Amino acid sequence: MMRQTVLLTLQDIPYFCYPESVGHYTDHEQHAVLREAGVLNNFNIHYVAAGKGYVEADGVVHELRAGQAVLYFPHQRQHYYSSKDEPWDVRWVHFYGERLHDYMLERGLHRNLLWTLRQRTSWEEAHLALLDEAEQNKMLRPAQLSTLTYALLAEFVQHAVPLKNTRATSKTESRVLALLPQMQQEACEPFLLQDWADRAGVSTYYFCKIFKNAVEMTPLEFITRSRLQMAKQWLLERPSDNIGQIAEEAGYPNASYFNRQFMAHEGMTPTDYRGLYHH
Repeated sequence: MMRQTVLLTLQDIPYFCYPESVGHYTDHEQHAVLREAGVLNNFNIHYVAAGKGYVEADGVVHELRAGQAVLYFPHQRQHYYSSKDEPWDVRWVHFYGERLHDYMLERGLHRNLLWTLRQRTSWEEAHLALLDEAEQNKMLRPAQLSTLTYALLAEFVQHAVPLKNTRATSKTESRVLALLPQMQQEACEPFLLQDWADRAGVSTYYFCKIFKNAVEMTPLEFITRSRLQMAKQWLLERPSDNIGQIAEEAGYPNASYFNRQFMAHEGMTPTDYRGLYHH
């Protein structure tokens, strides 16, 4: 199967980003690309969903398998090709935007060529949505096309980690990430780090280390955010309940501590926040 859509390159779009092309190849063992430096003036995310392939860089051949990707910057030399015995299922997007280069540099994405996506499904779904839009509407809906391109990039930025740093920890990270929905659901209950580490099958030290690497915050910071999110919802849904009651149900020992946490995150007290919506 070969799906590919090529779009016109737009000029003077400082606050948007667009795909120049987006596609999906499967069972195409002849797939091979060589672009010399300076040829392609857009970013390229080339992601392997299944099978395997190879990326050549600085005279070294790197193997890419499911869940791994290569990210090229504009004008960078590109050389990649599918395996003959295990042809890759590969999805890609070439994209551009006037302000993207600075953003990508600020995120440090120029420091690595090869990446692993910790959560593959969300990126694959975002890619399919962009590919469908490009195929069906081309550039008839530019705002939607840009929105979907941003969504795909956001999924990559959130979930991509350098390939060289993930080989030993990917399985443990997957177990930790799988706990996130349950941690969010149970956030208002007493937080016991040892309990969550036991569920992941690791020590508390290693749980905190993997969690910070995978989620970019500590377990307690995640619990705090989850509690405050629930509390914000309850403040609006239950206008007759006093602040102390909501604080207690959200897992806070007293209203004053809850007020400090709420102020730190929202820049206002719970009472002031509630007043924005109820008069």
